[in-house]
Amino acid sequence: MSEHSIAGKRVAFLLTDGVEQVELTSPWDAVTEAGGQPALVAPHSGKLQGFNGVDKGDTFAVDLPLAEANASDFDALVLPGGVVNADHLRVDKEARAFTRAFFEQHKPVAAICHGPWLLIDAGVVRGRNVTSYHTLETDLRNAGAVWSDQEVVVDQGLVTSRKPGDLPAFNDKMLEEIAEGEHAGQTV
Repeated sequence: MSEHSIAGKRVAFLLTDGVEQVELTSPWDAVTEAGGQPALVAPHSGKLQGFNGVDKGDTFAVDLPLAEANASDFDALVLPGGVVNADHLRVDKEARAFTRAFFEQHKPVAAICHGPWLLIDAGVVRGRNVTSYHTLETDLRNAGAVWSDQEVVVDQGLVTSRKPGDLPAFNDKMLEEIAEGEHAGQTV
């Protein structure tokens, strides 16, 4: 059980097919164990295909289609990685708007690995301290972010990490920021 209680808090996990499975399941389990209520939000209904690297993993049931999701109904947002997942979400207009709404409402957002790609296209990284999978460094810097190679970076409610090996630190800081609630500095 986490030292950070988020009892009753609703946490949206935004993803699509191609998600890096452990970057969904590990934070999901952490949210559940801390008393939170995770919900899988996706551009389509039905099931999503997870991946373990380049190999197909499990499928996951969508709780709420993105078209019906509203950031006001959630306390925080988690963006798991996976190259295909992140690349598809970053060009999805509804995914960008949904993500941006969490920043406009000063709510915690946690993104790992390739998840920060969506933050670039949502226009929310300028001047923010972040990390990511190393291949996104140039993209994030070009979008105005201050990128560093650390296992977890926290900036005013925004939590980012590099890769699955960083999940313990990522989950801990994600829960801490969700427990703290809204952050005045979490804006666009």
